[in-house]
Amino acid sequence: MSQFGPDVAPPAPDALPIAVVDNHTHLDLSREDGPAPDVQAVISAATAVGVPRMVQIGCDLRGARFTVEVIDRYAALLGGVALHPNEAPRLADRGELESARSEIELLASHPRVRVIGETGLDYFRTGTEGAAAQQDSFRWHIDLAKRTGKTLQIHDRDAHGDVLRILAEEGAPEHTVMHCFSGDMAMARECVQRGYFLSFAGTVTFKNATGLRNALAVTPTKNLLVETDAPYLTPAPYRGATNAPYLIPLTVRVMAAVLSTDVPSLCTALEANSELLYGPW
Repeated sequence: MSQFGPDVAPPAPDALPIAVVDNHTHLDLSREDGPAPDVQAVISAATAVGVPRMVQIGCDLRGARFTVEVIDRYAALLGGVALHPNEAPRLADRGELESARSEIELLASHPRVRVIGETGLDYFRTGTEGAAAQQDSFRWHIDLAKRTGKTLQIHDRDAHGDVLRILAEEGAPEHTVMHCFSGDMAMARECVQRGYFLSFAGTVTFKNATGLRNALAVTPTKNLLVETDAPYLTPAPYRGATNAPYLIPLTVRVMAAVLSTDVPSLCTALEANSELLYGPW
């Protein structure tokens, strides 16, 4: 654990030689009730180290509305909208799930929204009583991604088997991303075989993440993405600090070392994969 807490920003890392995309960030969220990020300041800091573009993800109604607002204001941002798996049971209990889905579908029609997500399953924060609502919501989002032709970004926490099963049952969209990949080598190989993309976050830099680095090692670069999931999952050596897109170079350099490739080659692949999935900014 670093000495950097949520209120102390880590120093900027050395810039990447070739620009990459932060495939998944939350500019609508703050750590521990802190102030909301200054979007322009976030973009400027990231651009200075070779991360000039990012995908802003809104995974509840408030976040989805924010996303559509900021992607119209900032050329550096594209958007993703969805109902997070932990949102689905809460909305269902309040009788608000159908109206929430209708709004997400409307927001998803925005031409700069290129992602349906994050959706999926989370059995860590929601118990078995919420599993049915989560799975139904996941199936709905898969269908929405296919109907709109947009990339699906999947949240998977303690639910690997059910995530893969439901994707197989429903038929995955043409472009499917395992956001913040957390599986093992076998799951990585299965995802690659199915044509999915694996997005790695700062977790791959953690000392105790040997299994995750092993999964990365068997993933071809043509299936790779990088992300922050900011403001969470800050890469080493600043674990515990508030994450932001300008820290992506730390993760990219660890990924390159694990893959025994040079940083420029990895950056080139990451950039090409982002263009394939999301199109031009």
